[in-house]
Amino acid sequence: MASSKFFITLFLLAMAFSSMSFSQGARHLLQTIASPNFPSIPTTLPPLPSIPTLPQGGANLPPMPTIPSLAQPTLPKPTLPPLPSIPTMPTIPKVNLPPLPATPLPTIPSIPFFSPPPSTSSP
Repeated sequence: MASSKFFITLFLLAMAFSSMSFSQGARHLLQTIASPNFPSIPTTLPPLPSIPTLPQGGANLPPMPTIPSLAQPTLPKPTLPPLPSIPTMPTIPKVNLPPLPATPLPTIPSIPFFSPPPSTSSP
């Protein structure tokens, strides 16, 4: 893993040093060639087209068509078959384990990191 990171770093360093001559050449070209004259960007927007007027009045418009009413077919009520009965599960026998012996828990020593702050009231 470390060797692959080393090779990637070495590759990027080699690319940086190899592109140094290209960047110097590009800088030399930028300094020697006069830049072309670009057209200026207009600051005003062209006028928007006018909105056409819609016809007013319904004298020359055809009437709206009527939607024919269709008789809805009657569908039979869906009936589902009865659910099968769930078989009863056998009971699991209880296992009697002997009681565990009483063992005292080991005491964990405490490590003091900081001393307690001094009390504000004197005894």
